[in-house]
Amino acid sequence: MSLLVVGLSHRSAPVSVLERASLSADAKIKLLHDTLAAEPAAEAAVLATCNRIELYADVDKFHAGVAELSTLLAQHSGVALEELTPYLYVHYEDRAVHHLFSVACGLDSMVVGEGQILGQIKDALALGQELHTAGRLINDLFQQALRVGKRAHSETGIDRAGQSLVTFGLEQLAVRTPVAEWAAGKRALVIGAGSMSSLAAATLARIGVAEIVVANRTAERAERLAEILVASGTGVAAVAIPMARVPDELTRVDVVVSCTGATGLVLTADDVLAAVSWGAGGLAPAERGEAGAAPQASQGLRPRTPAPQTPPATAGRGPQAGLDSAPAGVDAEVLGRLVAAARAGGRLADAGAVRTMAGAVETDGCPVGPDGRAALTGVDANSLELHGTWADQGEAAAQRQPRKGARSQVDVAPVRLALLDLAMPRDIDAAVHRIPGVRLVDIESLAEASADAPMAADVDAVRGIVAEEVAAFGAAQRAAHITPTVVALRAMAAEVVAMEVARLDGRVPDLDERQRAEVTQTVRRVVDKLLHAPTVRVKQLASEPGGAGYAEALRELFDLDPQTVASVSRADAADPMNDDDPGRAS
Repeated sequence: MSLLVVGLSHRSAPVSVLERASLSADAKIKLLHDTLAAEPAAEAAVLATCNRIELYADVDKFHAGVAELSTLLAQHSGVALEELTPYLYVHYEDRAVHHLFSVACGLDSMVVGEGQILGQIKDALALGQELHTAGRLINDLFQQALRVGKRAHSETGIDRAGQSLVTFGLEQLAVRTPVAEWAAGKRALVIGAGSMSSLAAATLARIGVAEIVVANRTAERAERLAEILVASGTGVAAVAIPMARVPDELTRVDVVVSCTGATGLVLTADDVLAAVSWGAGGLAPAERGEAGAAPQASQGLRPRTPAPQTPPATAGRGPQAGLDSAPAGVDAEVLGRLVAAARAGGRLADAGAVRTMAGAVETDGCPVGPDGRAALTGVDANSLELHGTWADQGEAAAQRQPRKGARSQVDVAPVRLALLDLAMPRDIDAAVHRIPGVRLVDIESLAEASADAPMAADVDAVRGIVAEEVAAFGAAQRAAHITPTVVALRAMAAEVVAMEVARLDGRVPDLDERQRAEVTQTVRRVVDKLLHAPTVRVKQLASEPGGAGYAEALRELFDLDPQTVASVSRADAADPMNDDDPGRAS
């Protein structure tokens, strides 16, 4: 076995790198084809999720394999190799098996013990089988990983050590309130209709939300999910809408969960700001006559009750949002150019670093406070540019140290719109953290929240299962490696018996059939008894670590033809009866 895995995950790389390195469906296919075309790799599979990208391959050269797989990951992820390399990890042979089994059990997940990774491993195996990039080793490895994951969930309480990413995210939105109490009677918008979005919708229905709106680019999938929710018996009301209606629906819902495969933002800060501003007394998108908006009554959903507050000056949407009434002391034209530059360059518009450093704004000297756009009052253009520089530095600093208490401001402020972004790359602009009354939980904040989660005793039990299964898998693979040699040896012995019996027939032609059969059987028994102990013992030795050399020794001792051994290996690999049924691992 020469199994090699090269990858990066939420444990080795910051979210910003994982976002940029995400693989589309087409990129996965091209990556697998190019991996097999590379000289060191004989078979391959790619495991790409929100939190990890890993390339598994059977290679004949370790160093060449690492170089080739790293280069391919960089090429297909779109991140330069020199930038990607510091975040890559490499596992080889038994350590690679241990890593995948740990992943399958949820030990390496952002939320320890979550079971969604099993479906993602199954999908990775199915893609490799469909593209014929998964050979004997990859098939055996991934099928066994699925069984190990199921064993961990059935024999231990690993499920208690963590929840699904959806449940964990909703608990983070609920803060210190029981999630069922927090969700009761709420209206929710689910963007996307894939596996994660469907799980989110089902979870929302189960915990007691009153209404769910499903938006998806493919209308049929959204309608199908809505039908399933209505028929689920939870009593939730569900309706499907086109994606163009999302900005309008934002004004009516309390919770949004988004997980799509989009490469750009699905919800911008302006979308969210417009929705909460209307809730504070501004105009809804439909009332402003924006494209894609429709009257509220068309969906049969109750509008959000306007809060008795003064609407922010920036309630409008579009390139000049809020600029007609620019804050005192700020030139509207200058501010407009800065906002446009921010949108193009992702500086001020991406407030991810700003929110993480909110507690240290005053001491760090940032001229823009943490209170959202209202804080721009009296700030000149130079200070805004200084803020952009400070935010860039803050992001770098935030990556170097734990970010504790970053959301204290959000925790104490009343939340009018709760957002859960489970997509990678992100669906929702991180700048919404800066909007009063909005709470966003995304992959990055989930990673922070789960970093200090206590390790239950069940985790230790699962680690024991993983260690046991890794040893068993390695022994089975090493034993299987010598099997073709043993088969070739027995085939050679049978050929020798047949030749000697034929020669006996020529020398003693008077033997009748009964006598000839008895002689033939006697010779075969002698050969079998002579070979039995050596072949059994060599299989035992070969299954132990360092036992790979016994196959070569057997070939040398009995002068076996390497081509014969290779032909047995090919025939064994091509025999579908020797492959485990993939359905058993599902």
